[in-house]
Amino acid sequence: MSDRLSAQIDFLKRADSLKSVDRANFLLDQSRPENAAEHSWQLALWALVMQPLADDAVCIHRVIRMLLLHDLVEIVVGDHPIHLKTDWNAVEQAEQSAAVEVFGLLPSDQATECLHLWREFEADQTPDARFAKYLDRCQPMFQVLCAPHANPDHLTIVQENLSSGRAAYLESEFPDAYSTAHSLLIGHPPAETEFSIRLGFLAETDKLKSVYRASRLLSGDRRENSAEHSWHIMIFAWILSGQAAPDVSIDRVLQMLLLHDIVEIDAGDHPIHGQVDHAAQEAEEQAAAERLFGLLPSEQKAEFLSLWQEFEAADSPDARFAKAVDRFQAPVGNLATDGGTWADYNVTLAQIDQRVGVPIRRGAPGLWAWLKPQLDTYFATTVGI
Repeated sequence: MSDRLSAQIDFLKRADSLKSVDRANFLLDQSRPENAAEHSWQLALWALVMQPLADDAVCIHRVIRMLLLHDLVEIVVGDHPIHLKTDWNAVEQAEQSAAVEVFGLLPSDQATECLHLWREFEADQTPDARFAKYLDRCQPMFQVLCAPHANPDHLTIVQENLSSGRAAYLESEFPDAYSTAHSLLIGHPPAETEFSIRLGFLAETDKLKSVYRASRLLSGDRRENSAEHSWHIMIFAWILSGQAAPDVSIDRVLQMLLLHDIVEIDAGDHPIHGQVDHAAQEAEEQAAAERLFGLLPSEQKAEFLSLWQEFEAADSPDARFAKAVDRFQAPVGNLATDGGTWADYNVTLAQIDQRVGVPIRRGAPGLWAWLKPQLDTYFATTVGI
């Protein structure tokens, strides 16, 4: 195992902790606070969906990457709600130190890349950073404004944020978002704009945060949900991009992984080691894709549906690498937690070789070369086969 890959895996396992950092805002159904990992996933989705509203100078691929990593410092310093009295200078200093610590787990070239991108986001000076910041201001507000039964205290925070807080500048900088928020706040239907017609889809995708998978967090506290899983495997694909074939576009891979589990809002999650009627699952997921992506304007519906179908078919270099990463994450977690959920499903080494090994070997053989000896050792010493 190379030192480089070892460092990358250590960073990716550390990133799992972001799923346990709760934020002040709640899911749309008010069932619990949103965590920073699923927030980061949804912000990346906001970027892809709202791309038509960005200036020509904005590179949406860089915006997505900024939003994937922008909150990783909260693993160390936690979340700081904007409505509470806070020493923001002290927070800034703590976050700068945390960024050096967290990204410093990576090989030096990747540590430098991520640290520079995070600092660019924080400085809010480039076109990419400004657009990313617009979205970071919007998502928590619309999380409140699109809730069927919003918490009155949260509505008050939104009102203050729009009138004199961090979101007030959207009135001139991102006016469609500002006017839509203002209309919803006073109970009026918003005007139909390029922003407002995409909002229904984004609100619907909040439900992915309540679809739970078989895999558990590395802490063992609970099962992982599909939104935070999607965020995590996007980070996996980015950091492990050196394992991809030369003709793979990592930016397209990230988009596939961003979208790949949205169908589970309707179709649910089907554990890879569970008993599944694959024909019925495929039909359910296709119907879900039609409905959910159908909430978008027709051009985006076609684009997203095509990306999702390409991922499912796994016949292109991009899709094969995306599938390999999707299969790689769970075993890494299980190995780090004494087998994780393998015992729950009576998983054998032969099953992993077929259901996990085949797609990883097709899309990222170097990852299987790292994983297989550890699987052999685990099953030989723990299971005795």
